[in-house]
Amino acid sequence: MKTQKYKPFEPVPAFKRTWPEKTITKAPVWCSVDLRDGNQALINPMGVEQKLDFFDLLVKIGFKEIEVGFPSASDTEFTFMRRLVEENHVPDDVTLQVLCQAREPLIKKTFESLKGCKKAIFHLYNSTSPAQRKYTFNKSKDEIKQIAIEGIRCVKKCLPMSEGTDIRLEYSPESFSTTEIDYAVEVCEAVIKEWGDCADENHKIILNLPTTVECSLPNQFADQIEYFCQHISNRENLVISLHNHNDRGEGVAQCELGLLAGADRVEGCLFGNGERTGNLDIVNVGLNMFTQGVDPELDLSDIPFLVSEYTKYTGMEIPPRQPYAGELVFTAFSGSHQDAIRKGMAARVKMPEDAVWDVPYLTIDPHDIGRQYEGIIRINSQSGKGGAAYILEHEYGISAPKAMHPALGEVVKNAADKAQRELQSAEVYDCFCNQWLNKKEPLAIVDLAETHIDSGSSAEETVACRGVISWNGKEISIGGKGNGPLDAFVSALQETPVPRFNITAFYEHSVGSGSDTSAYSYVQITLEDGRQVWGVGKSSNVGRAGIKAVVSALNQ
Repeated sequence: MKTQKYKPFEPVPAFKRTWPEKTITKAPVWCSVDLRDGNQALINPMGVEQKLDFFDLLVKIGFKEIEVGFPSASDTEFTFMRRLVEENHVPDDVTLQVLCQAREPLIKKTFESLKGCKKAIFHLYNSTSPAQRKYTFNKSKDEIKQIAIEGIRCVKKCLPMSEGTDIRLEYSPESFSTTEIDYAVEVCEAVIKEWGDCADENHKIILNLPTTVECSLPNQFADQIEYFCQHISNRENLVISLHNHNDRGEGVAQCELGLLAGADRVEGCLFGNGERTGNLDIVNVGLNMFTQGVDPELDLSDIPFLVSEYTKYTGMEIPPRQPYAGELVFTAFSGSHQDAIRKGMAARVKMPEDAVWDVPYLTIDPHDIGRQYEGIIRINSQSGKGGAAYILEHEYGISAPKAMHPALGEVVKNAADKAQRELQSAEVYDCFCNQWLNKKEPLAIVDLAETHIDSGSSAEETVACRGVISWNGKEISIGGKGNGPLDAFVSALQETPVPRFNITAFYEHSVGSGSDTSAYSYVQITLEDGRQVWGVGKSSNVGRAGIKAVVSALNQ
């Protein structure tokens, strides 16, 4: 690859940075740009009705600032703005944001769309980067700065058109991420000066510093933001806003470091929809805060609902590995991961509901965001013993003893490897049944009866069994005595060609209740050659379940 055609990102001048020692302790001001930046990136942009429904969703989530569009760009955008106002879709605590280039006809058209709006942010922008100056505008730095100044003057001149509307100014030096940092400060200083007395404590200028194209490392972006904050005048009366894109796949990281560096506000989209590789994913950033004990001040408690609504309005799909929202993010295929999750989840049952979350491999309790535990363990050829045991226990009530898990895992793993795909829960159950419950050879019980003999003394009751077994297709009569049905059956087998063995482990439990209760018995036998195998028996009779478990083990 021809790397010589590219050059490293040029860092900001040396200065005293403080952001590496800081942490995020509160949510920023959030501004959704789904209806503008997100919408323009859709293959099929939303119509007015869809945008109205999507706006209502954003309000429900808790956004207090929503960029609703570019009213001067098309009739659809203008009509949408008017319907928001005229049909009273906007709660009193929500501010509408409108975007406009620094051009007089567009500014006037945008002000026309604001009539009757209670609160609005007028978002003005012009591009400032070297490439834009060179290729798009063919203008000098001073000429580009003058575009910003003239745009602000025009906005001020049009303010009487918005009588009754509480207006704040937002200015973006578009392509801030690739603009010389001192020049970005210079342009924004000119904007602040031109806006003048229109700003006050309740109407702070929003300076939005967009990563229009993501070109740097996250730490370099943080340097840009902190350098800007240190060098812009009247910082305490400004709102510094971020608008990150994701060209390098680092949008979330750049946003988080930008907040450490002094930003107050964040613009982004649900699930990162946007141009090219997308805008900032606000859901991701908000839930990252939540996992650190910080209230994101957005209602993200029902992610499946948000995914469903987002998909309905945008036609976009959520990738299966999307943080927090993807189908597979609470799923483990690795055997060691499955085992750790299973143990962690079992321990949580005994803890207080508000105990600190520390389940291995899960950074968040899925229930906190409307997800469920059922999909955590899924089985393929990479899965281990813990995953299969989890499926059987939590979906079928079958609690195989821990010592049996390796044998269980091996059976299920071989089935998945043969299928070359993920196994569904029912298939895991079928593997278990076929391996341990359904095998009828070489040993099968043809007939079996037991008699309980009471000696009349305090000694333990003796049980005698008699019956017929089939061994390798040949029927054999058996009989024996013992201190219980299982012991009597094992004793009876000693007089047959069935290999000699000892029972070295025995477990049992019940599944169901009332007349539907079944007993499960798990038996480990050790053969004369030292081999150890497991068997499983199921019956409504506890004693018969143990006998079936021995038969199952001998059939392995």
